[in-house]
Amino acid sequence: MRESDFAALRELHLFKKMSHRQLERLMRTASLQRYPQSTHLIAEGERPDFLHVVVEGCIELFASHKGRQTTIDIIRPTTTFILAAVILDQPYLKSAKTLLESRVLLLPAESVRGIFREDPQFAYAVVAELSRRYRGLVKLLKDQKLRMTPERLANWLLRAEAGQGGKSVVVLDFEKKTLASLLGTTPENLSRALSHLEAVGVVTSGRTIRITDK
Repeated sequence: MRESDFAALRELHLFKKMSHRQLERLMRTASLQRYPQSTHLIAEGERPDFLHVVVEGCIELFASHKGRQTTIDIIRPTTTFILAAVILDQPYLKSAKTLLESRVLLLPAESVRGIFREDPQFAYAVVAELSRRYRGLVKLLKDQKLRMTPERLANWLLRAEAGQGGKSVVVLDFEKKTLASLLGTTPENLSRALSHLEAVGVVTSGRTIRITDK
């Protein structure tokens, strides 16, 4: 594991205040893996063997039911998934696959739970992380129930633009149909929403979306 990767891990809220001894203990049993694009990492219904930390690349979290599939979230470095299942030792409610070639740190789930029981700083960080995820889920639910597709798209574009450096450009590194699924709509409705936003300051060219009037 590169020194820069370890430093990025240490900066995560989850590990920032963990004792150095416990972090070293966790890292001794960890493994860093590189996965090609479109690799399935975990499957809905399985029990977690590891806590995954995305070090490089892009991960899609998705769920399926009777032949239908929906995107739940897009995960980028440096962050973890799926923490709740690891802490509770319960089956995953989502599956995960790589959207790009990715490097993922695997932290044994049993070690994570052991440190959770022993290290109060880490336990507090876990509760805080799960609370943030809960608030994110509520925001997503409100988004789906209260906003029309163009509004959901505009909201996502503003967040993505800020995350990509705030230069009024969003470059998609995954297919538009994945974005449509993430926003809870169809590719056709996404295209209509992009056309709708052209009137208020959005220009689309392939996977590059330029915001001309925030």
